[in-house]
Amino acid sequence: MQIYLPIAEMSVNIFLILGMGGMVGVLSGLFGVGGGFLMTPLLIFIGIPPAVSVATEANQIVASSVSGVLAHWRRASVDFKMGMVLLVGGVAGSTFGVWLFTILRGMGQIDLVIKISYVAFLGIIGGLMFIESARAMVRSKRKTPAKRHHHTWMHGLPFKMRFRRSRLYVSALLPLAIGVVVGVLAAIMGVGGGFVMVPAMIYILGMPTAVVVGTSLFQIIFVTANVTVLQAVNNQTVDILLAMLLMIGGVIGAQIGARAGAKLKSEQLRILLALMVIGVCAKLAYDLVSMPQDLFSLGGLAAH
Repeated sequence: MQIYLPIAEMSVNIFLILGMGGMVGVLSGLFGVGGGFLMTPLLIFIGIPPAVSVATEANQIVASSVSGVLAHWRRASVDFKMGMVLLVGGVAGSTFGVWLFTILRGMGQIDLVIKISYVAFLGIIGGLMFIESARAMVRSKRKTPAKRHHHTWMHGLPFKMRFRRSRLYVSALLPLAIGVVVGVLAAIMGVGGGFVMVPAMIYILGMPTAVVVGTSLFQIIFVTANVTVLQAVNNQTVDILLAMLLMIGGVIGAQIGARAGAKLKSEQLRILLALMVIGVCAKLAYDLVSMPQDLFSLGGLAAH
């Protein structure tokens, strides 16, 4: 059953989109990630223009993040003060990112930049996750305690603030900087940024794992909403029909994933996610260097 996407200007199989949304929803429930860093490449793989994939996926992440934050809020595992500091940086970073996105799109380079960004970040994140998960599995077998977080020179920076829910007293510059980086990634790559933010909050800020996911999702809601509005106004690249189909599949898949995740150990979950990230990275890298089927493209003419 085909359906026409007005912004992407192409027809797709409705069950394929629902299935992709469901699959990434399962991953979201299974691993506790938004899934944008996997969904955007998958949309590109099936022929959705990268600019539309990025803007539309940011729209879908807003809905899934709201659902996640409500669940964490009920468990009192959201540090709203930390979330607001991250949000200030995130809004600034995402606004700058959309401005950069618009300039690169005008130059005709945005598709290449999106793909290279994904190859670089997914390769680094996937590799680090795989190494960390493998070490955790070895430690669990040897029953060696994990290393505790140690303070570094970054914790001596000025403008210190006390975050009671996270039991931290650190410089506000650190979460601000993390927010800016994640905001730029949200605009350029169409991701919530959780795959960068969560490790940064744990390893750089030293936040307790119990409040990391909920706080990250709280910030992601507003940053991706900002990206969605700016992309729609400046670039007209948000395909609402595509976003709605992805949301339906994602909501159903998340419930399945959450139940399945309870049956696996955290180290096993992380190593599976790492392998999946590395696989997507490898496919994108191959597409970048392999010879295209058509040596000429009419994509540049469509804008005129």
